[in-house]
Amino acid sequence: MENVIREKMLERFLKYVSFHTTSNSADEHCPSTSGQMEFAKYLVEELKSLGLEDASVDENAYVMATLKGNAEGVDTIGFISHMDTSEDVSGENVKPRIIKNYDGKDIVLNEGKNIVTKVNDYPELVEFKGQDIIVTDGTTLLGADDKAGIAEIMTAIEYLAENKDIKRGDIKVGFTPDEEIGRGADLFDVEKFGAKYAYTLDGGICGELESENFNAASATVTIHGINVHPGSAKNKLVNSLYIAGEMMQMFPANERPETTEGYEGFYHANAINGNVDTLVVSYIIRDHDRKIFEERKEFFAKTIEKLNEKYNNIIDCEIKDQYYNMKEKVDPVKFVVDIAEEAMKDAGVVPKIVPIRGGTDGARLSFMGLPCPNLFVGGLNFHSRNECVSIDGMEKAVQVVINIVKKYADR
Repeated sequence: MENVIREKMLERFLKYVSFHTTSNSADEHCPSTSGQMEFAKYLVEELKSLGLEDASVDENAYVMATLKGNAEGVDTIGFISHMDTSEDVSGENVKPRIIKNYDGKDIVLNEGKNIVTKVNDYPELVEFKGQDIIVTDGTTLLGADDKAGIAEIMTAIEYLAENKDIKRGDIKVGFTPDEEIGRGADLFDVEKFGAKYAYTLDGGICGELESENFNAASATVTIHGINVHPGSAKNKLVNSLYIAGEMMQMFPANERPETTEGYEGFYHANAINGNVDTLVVSYIIRDHDRKIFEERKEFFAKTIEKLNEKYNNIIDCEIKDQYYNMKEKVDPVKFVVDIAEEAMKDAGVVPKIVPIRGGTDGARLSFMGLPCPNLFVGGLNFHSRNECVSIDGMEKAVQVVINIVKKYADR
């Protein structure tokens, strides 16, 4: 693509990461943080400046806009990214740094704090060798997840708006809040959005194309112990911490995130809070196969039942489904994936069709009536201070979006 497009995309991204948009799972409001609304309002004004006059943001920070089509009988399609960043690492005061022609070696992010991104830890970095990449100073995440996606959509929309000779139907743009805390699609108005098919730009390295993801559930286990002064505790004290440890050992060690890959599911204890008297353990349960997913939830519940039999019913357990595998809804319209694959090849990108070991807004939206595969944004090590993104990969993502638009017009 033209250098000016690359420069505009990069300028946008560097501006976007200056917004502090970390979401907050402890806040029940939508958006969960004020910075997301601030960013949403900024994006609306930018969309209007590109000629998308209907650009708007609602009270929950959902941004929607339409680039009007210029051809009859073309399906309305959409492109969606999320505005928030993960609460795993700070997203405030991000200091991006560009490394030109990356040499493929370890990257010193912060010499003073001895923060280094090591190739041994992140072997995928070799794919970035020879490319221009963006990293942080090691004190925050970067925010390429998913501000790279937003920058790519914006740049593609600007290109399409300026090149009126490119045939297209109506193109919908959507930016969502709170995706990182599992709420991105909660208040998304599919009917208002108005697209027949859509794509999220929320994937990883260049070429990733995803149309299947985990089925997901959360499990909250509350253990009600009996706290007694340790000096007189014999035959009285019931220690919630020990019971929690016993419970964790009852789930297979080879079915954890750190021991699984590809289509392998897992049980993951991701938070523990409390003391001897009362302890809450949060789990997530994941599997691509719906039947095995249901079996995992049943096994989890029966494990708690066994502990309750042993400890006289002192454990409460709540299991909630979070989202399901989009494959169920995307497969009947498989051409939406085929079009994306062809668009990548036309951009000189080798498609990497992989299952998502997680979820995206697209998974939820697919079950809400909007089939929505996921495209790469060109980044790596999301939710981490070692996060980085390839400018070359971002540029390819812009071209892929443009190519998808062209291919729908050709249909």
